[in-house]
Amino acid sequence: MEACLDELYLVSQAVLAVSRQMSTRDVLHVIVRSARTLAAARYAALGVPDDHGSFAEFITSGISPAVHRAIGPLPRQHGMLGVLLREGKPERLADIRKDPRFEGWPAAHPDLGSFLGVPVKNGDDVLGIIFVASKHGGGEFTGRDEELLTLFAAHAAIALTNARLYERSREVSVLEERARLARDLHDAVSQKLFSIRANARAAAVLAVRDPARAVAAIKVIEDLGAEAQAELRAAIDGLAPPGLDGLAGSLTRYAVLAGRAHGIPVRVAVADIPPPGERAEAALYRVAQEALHNALRHSGAREVSVSLSRTGRRVVLEVADDGTGFDTRGTRPRGLGLASMRERAAAVGGVLTVRSAPGSGTTVRLAVPVG
Repeated sequence: MEACLDELYLVSQAVLAVSRQMSTRDVLHVIVRSARTLAAARYAALGVPDDHGSFAEFITSGISPAVHRAIGPLPRQHGMLGVLLREGKPERLADIRKDPRFEGWPAAHPDLGSFLGVPVKNGDDVLGIIFVASKHGGGEFTGRDEELLTLFAAHAAIALTNARLYERSREVSVLEERARLARDLHDAVSQKLFSIRANARAAAVLAVRDPARAVAAIKVIEDLGAEAQAELRAAIDGLAPPGLDGLAGSLTRYAVLAGRAHGIPVRVAVADIPPPGERAEAALYRVAQEALHNALRHSGAREVSVSLSRTGRRVVLEVADDGTGFDTRGTRPRGLGLASMRERAAAVGGVLTVRSAPGSGTTVRLAVPVG
């Protein structure tokens, strides 16, 4: 009865280690120590292979730090360790030294006798190996020992699989963050930089012929530069667009400034709606930026209009121009613009529609649910 309680306690410790927010290495240490104790072994180890014929992790129990240092580098994937990794099935031996697959060990390595090793598997994928060696009292490892070690190997597989998933989630997060920065830089900063260049060229031409207009163009460059700096800082910090103390005011300021920069009048009809939420505000603002940029730069419009209103449980943004338009059935606008607008709309549960026809201008409409 007491032996059963000891087993239950040590297995419970391993289960709890896997479920807690512990480092993977700490979890594996708990598993190796528990396996050694339950199997009544002098030594135990758990190895996770790398891609270079050695081990990324090799955790031991029963070997002192001094002996570890004397042994030297981590083992290679050969001998019985290689057999476990390649064949993926348990190995129980009365004396590992008498097995023809045994290939020796460094001079400082402890002399092992009886041996029990099992693979650490996730389905058919061998993630590593765990073994115990040299049974106390000189006996052999039993079938019960093999069952317990297989149980600990299952817990080790969970810990290693969780670690892999966490690492992959971090990689995905990095990629998503890069995509976010690309969208924000395209939606905001690149547009302003283009406008700064256009006004700089205009100021250079007007400097002699019309100094007053040249000064006005330089003032626009100054304003655009300040906004671009703020947008860049916001994009890097992952914040909402700067100045969103009120969506209506922010849209109005941006639309007027963008129209001045391109020399095209922009009519604004923006209602002072209740705040739809930070994420919805950011999406509406960024889509308005992109749609305005496309209309002012590419459409050939004589006039552009921006409207923001609330209808029932939706906030509706429309950016319309009287430009050349395009055939929505056969034209796929290139670049980040349309894809970025669709992604931003989808992220807040909104619906983005683009209406256009040759010679009839273009209207971009975003409806975002609120409440």
